Amino acid sequence: MNRFDRKLMSIWMGWGTKVLPFADVATPDLPLGKLLRLSLIQVSVGMSLVLLVGTLNRVMIVELKVPSTIVGIMLALPLLFAPFRTLIGHRSDTHRSALGWRRVPYIFRGTMVQFGGLAIMPFALLVLAGSMQANLAPAWVGQTSAAIAFLLVGAGIHITQTVGLALATDLVPEESQANMVGLMYVMLLLGSIASALVFGALLVNFSPGRLIQVIQGSAVVTVFLNFVALWKQEARRPARLQKTPLPPVQSFRESWNSFIVQNQAMRRLIAVGFGTLAFSMEDILLEPYGGQVLGLGVGATTKLSATFAGGSLVGFALASQVLSKGADPFRMATFGALVGLPAFLMVIGAAPLQSVPMFTIGVLFIGFGAGLFSHGTLTATMNFAPRDQVGMALGAWGAVQATAAGVGAALGGVMRDVINGMRLDMPWPASASGYVAVYALEVLLLVVTLGAMMPLLRKTGRPAAAVAMGD
Repeated sequence: MNRFDRKLMSIWMGWGTKVLPFADVATPDLPLGKLLRLSLIQVSVGMSLVLLVGTLNRVMIVELKVPSTIVGIMLALPLLFAPFRTLIGHRSDTHRSALGWRRVPYIFRGTMVQFGGLAIMPFALLVLAGSMQANLAPAWVGQTSAAIAFLLVGAGIHITQTVGLALATDLVPEESQANMVGLMYVMLLLGSIASALVFGALLVNFSPGRLIQVIQGSAVVTVFLNFVALWKQEARRPARLQKTPLPPVQSFRESWNSFIVQNQAMRRLIAVGFGTLAFSMEDILLEPYGGQVLGLGVGATTKLSATFAGGSLVGFALASQVLSKGADPFRMATFGALVGLPAFLMVIGAAPLQSVPMFTIGVLFIGFGAGLFSHGTLTATMNFAPRDQVGMALGAWGAVQATAAGVGAALGGVMRDVINGMRLDMPWPASASGYVAVYALEVLLLVVTLGAMMPLLRKTGRPAAAVAMGD
């Protein structure tokens, strides 16, 4: 290593852990470089989420003229696999193989499923659009092929994200597990921002051919990132080399029953569900709102996803600083919901005023509030997770979050179509009525979320788990 490289490394080691949230989880035995390489799994997940929820939903609604009801249903299809995240997490906790890996086989399978969905997706979307516009194929062919593609991508995301987070917590001491998961989610947001900017630049001049290139290129990048991330991360412990007999494996039902009765676990999951629903109904409508109501192009609306992710990243960074000083994670989540209220009102106000800056600022603060809420509930989940049920705890949190997000996506798409079809006489463009109704419902859901969070706010002290972890 030359003098310049040594100097650069010294600067990074001195300042990197201060600049990058949660990077202080690095230790001499587990260097930051290895942690960042493992986080490439989250980068690939962020890329796929931006592609589905951001870029493709706008392209399908605006360029391909697919009704938003169908788009909402397609984007909600991964919801069918979301409840299995808890089971996948449990299986990766208890998996025994001759090769000695618990997590790696599940991440590999999830990566291959995700790759398959992305590989067939562009052609499925073009067939779907053709059947909608010119009867070039039977309607069921396009709808079925697109549904399969979305379902495969969603299943792959659920598997790799759940087990990847569990693997990350395996690699660090118990007192650093919550910070480790936080680092993974920060990298997911960074991957989302970078992907949104790249997709926006590539699709400025939209064409079906360019769409195929972008989606299938994403499939190849996903496989590459995940394989690099997994290289020599999980130590092999072959069963045939074990000198002591392994304890019997609990069934999923037994493990779930012991998990759900601890530390108000069910109440926490209910709060996560309401809050996620409140923040997620606008997911598939964000870019179409910018395109149809405010007249923004594909490149400009795709950058809105980067704006949203940037706000979430700032929220995560702020929450990291505050929670590391012993703050109540549920108070942080409650503050995130409070931030969301004026943010959604700004987005609603942008329609009658035709104000792009107001819309952009509202999107930024929605992301900020969502980041605070996600970080708070995620930290609480990790603080209360039993040592031998990390995968199940993360799976339950992810299952509730993904299910609520899927329901929100479908409900948002249907509401937008139904309200716009009524042709209401309102003080904003006719195309904005459906969007405004969805954002108004999200304001109401945030109020409900605040009510659900109240019993979870600690009056005094910190949970014993959090004290032991030194978060």
